[in-house]
Amino acid sequence: MLFDTHVHLNADQFEEDIEQVIERANEAGVSKMTVVGFDEKTINKAMELTEKYDFIYAAVGWHPVDAIDLNQEYLNWIRDLASHPKVVAIGETGLDYHWDKSPKEAQKDAFRKQIQLAKEVKLPLIIHNRNADEDVVKILKEEKAEETGGIMHCFGGSIEIARACMDMNFYISFGGPVTFKNAKETKETAKEIPLERMLIETDAPYLAPHPYRGKRNEPAYVKLVAEEIARLKELDYEEVAHQTTKNAEKLFGIN
Repeated sequence: MLFDTHVHLNADQFEEDIEQVIERANEAGVSKMTVVGFDEKTINKAMELTEKYDFIYAAVGWHPVDAIDLNQEYLNWIRDLASHPKVVAIGETGLDYHWDKSPKEAQKDAFRKQIQLAKEVKLPLIIHNRNADEDVVKILKEEKAEETGGIMHCFGGSIEIARACMDMNFYISFGGPVTFKNAKETKETAKEIPLERMLIETDAPYLAPHPYRGKRNEPAYVKLVAEEIARLKELDYEEVAHQTTKNAEKLFGIN
């Protein structure tokens, strides 16, 4: 029983074989997934998938790379979708200082607006953070994001940043990179995080875990993430699978 808390089955990479991908996930023990929409096209596709599959939930938000395209009309649309019973989070939102499509100020503005929206609709946030630790933590604090809490998605930072986020009611979510041989800091952080504050994800089709690194990721591989967490923390795999699923259900309000 595994919960892939962040997957992009709405990506073009799954257009040809989505049924088989979902079947493999179920066979691997994945009982629930959150498909994350981050622009108009992917949000629409995420909503379609929630209608088709009872074990698929959606998150709706606007990615920081595309922050420059976020307008009031899209924000109103996301607010309307937030009342759908299978929409469980706002995001992914946050900051990405790796790509330069959207200026930093546009990203910060979009991030703040989505935190405010999450507080308004009373849903947790899914946070994307790439090369922007200090600004992400600063904005979360300034906007009082602890009122909603949420997920630090595909976390790869230090234990200090993780603790700052946990203090604001956020879960720390690990994906494929925790399995990479050279991901020393991510592994050390995973060892330190209490299992009760941890989630697992794939971010598929991106960031496939070892031994599939560089290939298309898929939700079945979340099992490899759970196995690595169990190894790092010297716990039973079943305990990691059970507790991370329980954590996700609690955060997303799923019975």
